[in-house]
Amino acid sequence: MTATGTYSPAPGAAPLGRMIAAQAALETRMLLRNGEQLLLTVVIPTLLLVLFSSVDIVDTGEGRAVDFLAPGVLALAVMSTAFTGQAIATGFERRYGVLKRLAASPLPRWGLMTAKTLSVLVTEVLQIVLLTVIAFALGWSPRGNPLTVLLLLVLGTAAFSGLGLLMAGTLKAEATLAAANLVFLLLLVGGGVVVPLDKFPEAAQAVLGLLPISALSGGLRDVLQDGAGVPWADLGVLAAWAAAGLAAAGRFFRWE
Repeated sequence: MTATGTYSPAPGAAPLGRMIAAQAALETRMLLRNGEQLLLTVVIPTLLLVLFSSVDIVDTGEGRAVDFLAPGVLALAVMSTAFTGQAIATGFERRYGVLKRLAASPLPRWGLMTAKTLSVLVTEVLQIVLLTVIAFALGWSPRGNPLTVLLLLVLGTAAFSGLGLLMAGTLKAEATLAAANLVFLLLLVGGGVVVPLDKFPEAAQAVLGLLPISALSGGLRDVLQDGAGVPWADLGVLAAWAAAGLAAAGRFFRWE
């Protein structure tokens, strides 16, 4: 304390950017230390990619199985982190009062959500790098424009993140845990990740094709496997889900 009775350095909140970065780093460390989260984000996608690429279990059409599976598994990785993992973690943070206490800190609520989003993106980068290396080792030969792939991944992240936050902010933690895992399993089976949509009845294909996981896996497959241009229809589906999910999460999310 100085002679004038003031404290040096002056107490107060850190700059907003530093607070968001610190919270994002904390969120990432917590996610990577969680065994259940690692099972969803790393182990399951990796096992699916290796198993179905190495063993002829599912008819993936012409060409090598890994060329079909790799884009779907990348989509699954995005869903597991942005939707399932984020929904469960945020739901229990809300139950235990963590979100309520953080909301009373100098970090604004939108800053907290930004930090969570950054944590999701960092985790996804690690997932994608790992799965890409494994896919290359299995003989994957991707095509297409990387910028189109990036756009699909970003929109997919926004879509699943909005849905995950909506679930976490409206349901009880136990209900979120059950619902998020159930949705993960249902979309894994019916979202074109490992089973082509054309294997389903025609009536079901029309409905399943409108799901965000189907749009993401289908769009990635069109670009990376077939070398197609911009999949506008899939981008439109993802953009619609992202807008609806984020708007609903912002409107109905309860902090207590």
